[in-house]
Amino acid sequence: MTRWPGSYESYWMETAEGPRHPGLTDDLEVDVAVVGGGVAGICTAWEVARAGRSVALLEADRIAAGVTGYTTAKLSSQHGLVYARLRKSFGVEGARRYARSQQEAVEYVERVAAELGIDCDLERLPGYAYVESAEAVGRLRAEADAAREAGLPASFVTDTGLPYPVAGAVRFEEQAQFHPRKYLLALVADLVGQGGKVYERTRVVSLHEGEPCRLTTEGGAGIVARDVVVATHYPVFDRALMFSRLEPHRELVVAATIPVDRDPGGVYVTPEQNTRSVRTAPYGEDQRLLIVTGEKFKPGTGEVGERHERLAAWTGERFPFASRITHRWAAQDNSTTDQVPYVGRFHPGARHVYVATGFGGWGMSNGVMSGRLLTAHITGEESPWASLYDPRRLHPREAPSLLKAQGSVLKHFVGDRLRASHVDSVEEIAPGSGAVVRIGGRRCAVYRDESGEAHAVSARCTHLGCLVHFNDAERAWECPCHGSRFDTDGTVIQGPAVRPLESRALPGETGASD
Repeated sequence: MTRWPGSYESYWMETAEGPRHPGLTDDLEVDVAVVGGGVAGICTAWEVARAGRSVALLEADRIAAGVTGYTTAKLSSQHGLVYARLRKSFGVEGARRYARSQQEAVEYVERVAAELGIDCDLERLPGYAYVESAEAVGRLRAEADAAREAGLPASFVTDTGLPYPVAGAVRFEEQAQFHPRKYLLALVADLVGQGGKVYERTRVVSLHEGEPCRLTTEGGAGIVARDVVVATHYPVFDRALMFSRLEPHRELVVAATIPVDRDPGGVYVTPEQNTRSVRTAPYGEDQRLLIVTGEKFKPGTGEVGERHERLAAWTGERFPFASRITHRWAAQDNSTTDQVPYVGRFHPGARHVYVATGFGGWGMSNGVMSGRLLTAHITGEESPWASLYDPRRLHPREAPSLLKAQGSVLKHFVGDRLRASHVDSVEEIAPGSGAVVRIGGRRCAVYRDESGEAHAVSARCTHLGCLVHFNDAERAWECPCHGSRFDTDGTVIQGPAVRPLESRALPGETGASD
């Protein structure tokens, strides 16, 4: 596998180091507990504090360093070819509510940044959804019509700022891009200034719903709160059975420097070629950073290294003036079965527990929207789009997608167990690689480090028991069923799992857990 040059770290993480926050060690009582320190959690906690509620923000790792730290950070109401589909599924009024909620989020970030004096590289510019094949132009025209009907400044065009021709595009005016960590870390600082509590390295492992609600952390601390918001990207509590209605996916990212005068002047996305997304960011006086995303796949499936090579090759072909790859990373998100996020009360019986998830790759506008909508729920205010995002909804049109998603899960849950093993012996695993091996009658996930030492953990995901697969590019164990990710030592990188993979003994070793 080719190891591409440049930092295997996101540009946002590398260029905005935030302050450290303590872990929670003692019991705590607040009005609102927000679980998850990404864009949705941070925005919700900040809004709740502004509304006069005491709030604690609890993050299992570091604030704005999970999925949010590895986004492409397009702030847009242009979400691919979504409005024609929304009009069909939710009617014209449903599409209008979606459009208004997303565009208001774009405008809101600009207002808040100005109010708080946040320098977050915010730039207003047009957004484009484009295709290169003439056969797909009809879909673009229909999308432009649906977006205009939804109240957005959209038009069908054939010219863009891209350095290669397109067959057609939907152009959205008044969109934006920004540095997400600079913006969110400033919100956290303001939250703390208002008296809000922020705790890092504090993994919440249990939730008891009631009046009040009670949370317990991995370290044993308890939190009592009237209201709880679960904003952990993929919900870490399964009582709403959202795992049956969410489908995780990952996309790879490469970033390269380009001359400032070759900036394509917009944010772009195409559903073709397994998705390609393009934006830029400031990068010195005479350069811009070209950020290209694509190669969508489910966690735990496919050769990730090969996908990275394809994306890098595409970037070099379409942008031959890109001088060097500086960064590469991966982004992850979840899509709902009807393509509209779940933001609201967690399940039909919930009175004081709320959730935000299923952003479908558009986490920035949806995260900001979620913070405002959830705060309205908590404070008893009305929101014109509460019913659209209600997690308790179920539409007949989502049945085929739901069955397809669950069929994929069943395929992995059952099919992976029917395979004898992924390799026959530990000796077959090369340095820097990992594979599932049957040892002593049980499947183990074995990684061999660069020094040649092998490390074994259980191959069963601690969420619902699917077998993990190895991501060769990021060197992580991934669950293909619901997207949980683990480090090579079994540590949880990303939920819904909250418990690590158990250590396993290799032949000749002692002392490891069974």
